[in-house]
Amino acid sequence: MLRSTLVTIVLGIVLFIVNKLGYGSGIIHGKMGYILAFYLAMSFMIDRLMSQGFRNNREKFVQFYLAISVVRFLLSLTFIGIFLYNGVPDSGLFVANFFALYLFYTCFEIWGVYRKLRAN
Repeated sequence: MLRSTLVTIVLGIVLFIVNKLGYGSGIIHGKMGYILAFYLAMSFMIDRLMSQGFRNNREKFVQFYLAISVVRFLLSLTFIGIFLYNGVPDSGLFVANFFALYLFYTCFEIWGVYRKLRAN
C-alpha cells in the first residue's frame, strides 16, 4: 500500500507542476485530483482485499483476483458515469485521462501482485 500511496503522491505532484507551468492545457483535465483520489481509494481497497484473499485461501487466489478486477472495472465505470451524468466539462478529455490512469494503475497492480507471488 505504501508504494501505491507514494506513486499517487508523486504522480499528483508531477501533474500539478505540469498543469501550473501551462503544459497540461488540453492534456490534463481539471478534475484530475478527483481521479487520483479515486485511484488512491481503489488501491487501498484492492490492497486490503488482496491481503485478505492471499492470507485465507491461496488455492482460490486467482478467482479472488479476477473478481476484484471485475469489481474495480465496475466501480470505475460507475465513477465515470456519475461525473458524466453531472455534466463534467470536456468529457472526452476526462474519460481519456481516467483510462490512461486506469491502465497505469492496472499495470502497477499486476507488477505488485507478480512480485508478491514470485517472492512466495
